[in-house]
Amino acid sequence: MLSTGLSRVGAGAARHPWRVIAAWLFVAALAVAAAVAFGGRTADSMTAPGLDSQRAAELIERAGTGQEGMTAQVVVTPVDSGVTFFDHGPARTELARLQAEVRRLPHVLGISDPAGALDEDRDAAVRGGLVSADGRIAVVRVQYPDQSRLTADDLHALVDLGDRLRGGTPLRIEMGGDLFYVFSGSDGGAGELIGLLAAAAILFLAFGSLVAAALPIGMAVFGLTVGVATMTVLAGTTEIPTFAPVLGSMVGLGVGIDYALFVLARHREYLARGVEPHEAAGRAVATAGRPVVFAGGTVVVSILGMAVANVPFMTMGGIAVSIVVLIMVAASVTLLPAFLGAAGRRLARPGRVLRAVRRGRPGVAPADGWRRWIGHVNRHPVPYALGAAGLLLAATLPVLGLRVGLPDDGSLPDSRTERRAYDLVAEGFGPGTNGPLVVAVDLAGDPGVLDRLVAAVAADPGVASTAPALVDRATGIATLVVFPTTGPQERATADTVARLRADVLPAAVGHSPAKAYIGGGAASLSDVGRRTNERLPVFVAAVLALSFLLLMLVFRSVLVPLKAVLLNLLSIGAAYGIMVAVFQWGWGGALIGLESTVPIVSFIPMFLFAILFGLSMDYEVFLLSRVREEYLRTGDNGTAIIRGVSGTARIITSAALIMAAVFLSFAVAEDPSTKMFGLGLATAILVDATVVRMVLVPATMTLLGRANWWLPRWLDRLLPRGPVDVDGADDRHHPADPAPLLTGAAVPVTKG
Repeated sequence: MLSTGLSRVGAGAARHPWRVIAAWLFVAALAVAAAVAFGGRTADSMTAPGLDSQRAAELIERAGTGQEGMTAQVVVTPVDSGVTFFDHGPARTELARLQAEVRRLPHVLGISDPAGALDEDRDAAVRGGLVSADGRIAVVRVQYPDQSRLTADDLHALVDLGDRLRGGTPLRIEMGGDLFYVFSGSDGGAGELIGLLAAAAILFLAFGSLVAAALPIGMAVFGLTVGVATMTVLAGTTEIPTFAPVLGSMVGLGVGIDYALFVLARHREYLARGVEPHEAAGRAVATAGRPVVFAGGTVVVSILGMAVANVPFMTMGGIAVSIVVLIMVAASVTLLPAFLGAAGRRLARPGRVLRAVRRGRPGVAPADGWRRWIGHVNRHPVPYALGAAGLLLAATLPVLGLRVGLPDDGSLPDSRTERRAYDLVAEGFGPGTNGPLVVAVDLAGDPGVLDRLVAAVAADPGVASTAPALVDRATGIATLVVFPTTGPQERATADTVARLRADVLPAAVGHSPAKAYIGGGAASLSDVGRRTNERLPVFVAAVLALSFLLLMLVFRSVLVPLKAVLLNLLSIGAAYGIMVAVFQWGWGGALIGLESTVPIVSFIPMFLFAILFGLSMDYEVFLLSRVREEYLRTGDNGTAIIRGVSGTARIITSAALIMAAVFLSFAVAEDPSTKMFGLGLATAILVDATVVRMVLVPATMTLLGRANWWLPRWLDRLLPRGPVDVDGADDRHHPADPAPLLTGAAVPVTKG
């Protein structure tokens, strides 16, 4: 049985702590060495099989026109506001010198030539989108090969060149483009540090002991090191998206510290009753470790379920994050008990802070306050149930206005050169220049179709201008760069793409054998967002059904898992609604450093649902297991709710605060996507641990009464025993011990 195995593993690790710690050190060193030797870089391929934008990308790659590689842009404008490139020779000379320096950079395949175009024909330079109509802004577009042939050194070389030239030129120089997006790196490091410090403070306050606070942090750091290194090795063999390391760090730290907290709390209970450290560690892993394994498995299954979307970069991101979660589960049942064994009986001492608190409040048990609160809720279940549900439904309402997309350089702070370059381009050439579309056409032996297609696209009201079409004679593929009238984040741009695909391109192609597709960043993101939206209901239904079945197996009840599923949906819906209010409406955005409203990143709702539903199951299992035990012990539903909820409230609240602190620390990152992950996860966890677990759960369970544990006898006979059945390691085999604080065990159903 699971408990027996966990008990042996935990007790063995506690008896031989230094061997286990040395083994984990070896594994961590091996993982880091492998990451250095064989690791790859993360990369983003915002495409999916069967999408129109994917077909366009395939044609562009076949054509070999150079548009399949990476790009950067250098945006320049005279510092003197009275100077233009049209009439100021020194400014034009400096522009030509900058172009020559950029052209000599490593791996640069070619650049646009606004200085040369100005020398030949000023009007042609404006029509070609190289110089703004007022002559104030020029754009040097830099073409690089594909990402596999580049490194962060190429970005550094471009940035260093700009820094060197700025000191001795009358031009203001700003930069942006694909190169910055891919190689500028994530800003999750500061978030990890802030999250660890916040978690350490909460742990110290919860346990009143530096040793007890340090153990979960140490375990999480070990696990995160191995997890991120493994992710880096995986990136050397397949494409891992750039958000995966940040999200993996965020979720890994949260669940790692969370799981360690539950095991540590149970371990200290046993120590306080005189159990030897190695035996206490074995019992703690056998009891609290069971729900850790169950909860971690639920998180992994939920995340891997995103494969239903058939978006490869989301699937690989989910696999990468799942690896980190699995490593944290393994560390919780092996490395943590080794730490517990090494610490010995020192963990039984409450520490100076906790002793001082107890001296100041003699005779007051920590759970008394929670017991009074739960008793109050149980005496007034209807108003509390209606009020809490109404609050969460109100918070969910903004979801009706959810708009998916991808924040671009325009959502970065003004301190970033990418944002300043974005603003200059929008000012000089129009907002659509920052998000061009690329029409890829397989002429199929009919070159005449290209003129009709170019004319039709240019005449569309959503198109500001088009660049000259490029034709690859060898493959018969043409590419046309199209600049919309609206910015890449605007809904009107997605409408333009849809109109071109549905009406303009089919009409221009007519009965010709040619085929035309629309690609580019804006089109790809729109396509991915539409696909995830289409597949989201199927994914949600699958996760809900699986969660319902697992909880029914664990608690042998129909209404308990049904209630859990509905309440989890409420907390996740509230998190979605708050995200829309903050990021799309701008409510409180300044508090997290958001400088402009942005759409919700297309893949974040599905990722958040997978992670949050798995995490919320953690608290559900921890809390309801205790309530179920109390119900079987007393036979009284009200008493079971009060004792069960109050008995787990302090640990659940501490765990939720730690996880929310870790997640919120990432909400201050510069990247809006990281902010969304951080705020969304933190909001849902806080709502789940407070409004749901401490108000809605006791109120609804009080209203349901004995029906909470109803299971038809025919269904009970059909259902197999739960995945975390009771066995010989359970606390009930130790009658001298207190009632279990946290277990994930299935318990027998009383008949009648």
